[in-house]
Amino acid sequence: MMKPSRCWGAAALAFYCASAVATDNPSSPAAESETGATTDSAPLASIPVAAIEVSSNAPPTEAVRRPDGAAAVLEEVVVTAQRREASVQATPISMEAFSSDKLAQRGIASVEDLSGNVPSMVIEPHPLSSTTLRISIRGVGVTDAQVTQDPAVGIYLDGVYLARSAGLALDLADLERIEVLRGPQGTLYGRNTTGGAVNLVTRRPSVSGFSMQQQISVGSRDQLTAKTSFNLPITDTLAVKLAALGSRQGGFVENTGPGGDFGDREEQAYRLDARWNASERLTVDYAYDYSDLGYYNYMFQSIIPSNTPHGMADLFKPYAQSESVYATQRLSSLASGAPYEQSSSQIQGHALVLTAPLMPDLEAKYIGAYRKLIDNQYADLGGGAGSTGYRVDTQAYDGPAGLMAGGGEPTPLVIPQVYQEQWSHELQLSGRAFERVEYILGAYHFSEKGGEHGGPTHHIFNTKLDPSQLNFLLDAIPGLRDPLRDLVLPGLAAFWDYDIAIDNSATALFGQFTWTPPVLDDRLRATLGLRQSWDQRSARKDFIQTQYIEGQIAGIGLTAVPIPGALFGGVDDFVDVHAAREDRNFSPSFNLQFDVTPAATTYASYATAYKSGGFNTRDPQISAASGAASDGINYGFGFVEGFKPETVRSLELGIKSNWLKRRLRLNGAVFDSRYRDMQTNFMISGTISDTKARNAGKASMRGVELEAAFVALRNLILSLQYAYLDARVEEVIDINGNNVANLYPFIAAPPHSYVATIDWTLLRGGWGKLRGYLNYQYVGDRQGFVITEDKRGLTAIEGYGLLNARLSLAELRLGSRGKLDLSVSAKNILDVEYPAAAVDNLPHADRAVVWGEPRAYGLDLVYRY
Repeated sequence: MMKPSRCWGAAALAFYCASAVATDNPSSPAAESETGATTDSAPLASIPVAAIEVSSNAPPTEAVRRPDGAAAVLEEVVVTAQRREASVQATPISMEAFSSDKLAQRGIASVEDLSGNVPSMVIEPHPLSSTTLRISIRGVGVTDAQVTQDPAVGIYLDGVYLARSAGLALDLADLERIEVLRGPQGTLYGRNTTGGAVNLVTRRPSVSGFSMQQQISVGSRDQLTAKTSFNLPITDTLAVKLAALGSRQGGFVENTGPGGDFGDREEQAYRLDARWNASERLTVDYAYDYSDLGYYNYMFQSIIPSNTPHGMADLFKPYAQSESVYATQRLSSLASGAPYEQSSSQIQGHALVLTAPLMPDLEAKYIGAYRKLIDNQYADLGGGAGSTGYRVDTQAYDGPAGLMAGGGEPTPLVIPQVYQEQWSHELQLSGRAFERVEYILGAYHFSEKGGEHGGPTHHIFNTKLDPSQLNFLLDAIPGLRDPLRDLVLPGLAAFWDYDIAIDNSATALFGQFTWTPPVLDDRLRATLGLRQSWDQRSARKDFIQTQYIEGQIAGIGLTAVPIPGALFGGVDDFVDVHAAREDRNFSPSFNLQFDVTPAATTYASYATAYKSGGFNTRDPQISAASGAASDGINYGFGFVEGFKPETVRSLELGIKSNWLKRRLRLNGAVFDSRYRDMQTNFMISGTISDTKARNAGKASMRGVELEAAFVALRNLILSLQYAYLDARVEEVIDINGNNVANLYPFIAAPPHSYVATIDWTLLRGGWGKLRGYLNYQYVGDRQGFVITEDKRGLTAIEGYGLLNARLSLAELRLGSRGKLDLSVSAKNILDVEYPAAAVDNLPHADRAVVWGEPRAYGLDLVYRY
């Protein structure tokens, strides 16, 4: 149940101001017209392969009724590159573009909402933080989210690279569009990304006149959202835009134990943008954004009891299972044993963009940015039965082991924290030379400092032991047998104290050149991209883990005795351990594009990219000198050695075409990507949280991506996007020289996924229009993220399909300048139960899941002026 909100003053004030200023203003721009001039056979303009900016006029598959009354045609989403406009249809890359209309129709307000909306893209929450996302495109992503490891899919906010995955699930205050670029992106995007890129674009201020937008949304589980934005011209050359968001919603799993309810969240976000046209030769853009999110992580629901080796956890597995709840269906309630604490994310950023046309064929641009992230992540990985005898959390602990570990006081509540600051600078020169060459040259520098903090010494788990398990420990530690011979109510407890720090920098020089040779009526274009990258990374790790036997002895009372860490083996104490590495890479790309007809273009591209090496903070061993891990295997590396960069080479062939006088759109792409030294994380068998990160030799991804849209009737659009993916690890050489690739299934790579939509304008008139929208999303079977070599099936996620719908009364006129939209929506109409994420490494469970969102309804009211 959602608790009463404490942060709605700003949203309420914004709504009041929005209503107060909604008066006729001759200088205000009229609302966008859906019947802008179009033609059936506009030539496909030539553009370079990157730096794409999509206009917000209409979604890619919206029908446009031409002024001459002829049949409706598919709208063309306009893209711009180096001050030139062209259609997405002319852009030689596999991509998905979401305009503001398409975002509204599909209920997308953040990166997380893209899940299921882009075939071949998989988004999962991290097990310890629901706002930390693990994103994969074409099967390429990360299995973990650490400050010492880079993601494989780059996220960019108005051109600024967001280096960390924490906080990506936050809603944005004034999101205008999202672009998803599939496959390796390197030449013109700040840092190399081997999987793809996601561009988040917010609205820009305009000096053309005052405008505003107010949205109020209510829905299932006490949802209430208010979004407000104002565009305010200050002078003829200066305009500012203010945007605010307030949102709250309850979760769908009640916590019947102490503390907050699972899934409850409340967010506030603000944004200020300013644009100053300082002169004909200089435009200055500044942006500041701030987001504050409070949330309660979902608890993993246990599905299958643990029946496989879990190392030390085997000592208390029977008791842990007796204190856990198991069900194969989604439960409406679980219980925490200790008070369940709120997690939080605070993100803020500044960005400055200077654009200077130096001469008719030359433009300079500077993009500078600073961003700061603080993410506090509280999680309870217990059995969901509300047990205090078996707990897996970081809450305070006052048992005898807690008093000993805390120096006479109970160990305190600790909410682990991820923190980061980043600075970036990019300089671009773009223009045209020799009449037939378009180019962009650039230099880029990025630096960040951050870390993960979990201190002081705090509780990780405690459990009861039965006498047979106690005897096993005493046999292993003969020196403890006599003093603990009469121990009753025996138990086991473990504590952590850790601090991770990073200091990274990246520098790159890049260039891209597009040549239109004087042949074939200028229908052929060749693009060459070059990028040289240098990365420097350093990390420091402090980590101490202690275990205790605790219980009660007659005549003595409660007591606790430390267990020597050597008993379990393969686990080192880290005290100021440093690691560093330097990597460099040269990544070329080449693209050949040919306009077969004025309405159809084909392309062939070759791209290379790389992702820098790094370190694994969850590696329990310092270095190769540590010897065998707890599973008895000598892996030959530890935290200090880390892992090498991964590289990719990709071939892609594609076609983009319009037919039947732009009533039918058929696009397609086939690709073949080959990875070397692909970075993978895997659990050490028999442990709960220890992992190794290695370069998994060779891997390949082959696939097909298809898109079709058809104006079946004047006001009816049918569309389908489909992706087929064949991803496999081909070679992993173990320490004995054997190829063990069969032990490493590809994760987050469903072989089939598609999105089918029906967009039907049921009624249209001078009063507005009635529009219905139906959407079905299917994601095929896939392997879950957290795997061990012998239990791959336990995190498998079966394919599922979700049906969503929306009915809108749109563009209802209020006064001469105002328009109102009223919409009702439903997500997951059939109430399908599907896992959003699965793990196999909990002490009490070989399979546990976080469920995806159940059926939900919403009502949206949007006023524009």
